[in-house]
Amino acid sequence: MASNNEREPDVDAEAGQHGGVQSVDRALAVLEILARDGHAGVSEIAEEMGIHKSTVSRLLGSLISREMVHQNSERGKYQLGFGILRLASSIPGRLSLVREAGPVLEALAEEFKETVNLAVLRSNYAVNVDQAMGPSTLATYDWVGNLTPLHATSSGKVLLAALPAEERDRILKETGLPPRTPRTITNRKELESQLLAVARDGYGVVREEFEIGLTAVAVPVYNHLGAVIGAISISGPAFRFDPEETPGLIEALKDAGLQVSARMGYTRR
Repeated sequence: MASNNEREPDVDAEAGQHGGVQSVDRALAVLEILARDGHAGVSEIAEEMGIHKSTVSRLLGSLISREMVHQNSERGKYQLGFGILRLASSIPGRLSLVREAGPVLEALAEEFKETVNLAVLRSNYAVNVDQAMGPSTLATYDWVGNLTPLHATSSGKVLLAALPAEERDRILKETGLPPRTPRTITNRKELESQLLAVARDGYGVVREEFEIGLTAVAVPVYNHLGAVIGAISISGPAFRFDPEETPGLIEALKDAGLQVSARMGYTRR
């Protein structure tokens, strides 16, 4: 923090291209302070940035004119404005979940030597939209494009657990709980109990519920609003793959889900 005697010259005293760049940098610094603290006054901002209060006032005036900052009339503090939301809302449409997730899926498949899938909710089913094959994978079946039942897959249970109760009820009434294997959960009460555990624990596991000999575990992927938009799963042969007994797997999978979520604009609060 700079003292009053060491503060940099006022913005108006600066000239040329350097002054313009510095003004932009300072305006961004103001936005970062407001994003971090929620609100702040002119004196607080000036003190932290080590610049004159008059400079801060001019920066805030420019940001207010663009609706990037709003002044709270009750306390005289400043906070981020709706203009920030307008800018932010244009970002998710330009982000591709598959593109952003690709490197993360590949890294997971390489680390744990198993198949990794990315799934999203479509037409009452989980559809796999990307896949990375681990070097230990016994089969090379391509799951991309396949619609899989929500109640019998790890990704499906993660997606179901994130839905509002009314939407989940609608889907399950339409699709039912048909058995895929003798281990498929076909009782609604038992399924709901599992979904509560998925929401609580942050991951879902299925053991031979979709296909005999196949075990899988999945975690959610969030968007910038904190809504679940997908699920990342790791699957392998049941005879050698137990996700809850594999050291570090659940933690690494959760971290991968958060990595992709961050790429989609999600921030944990």
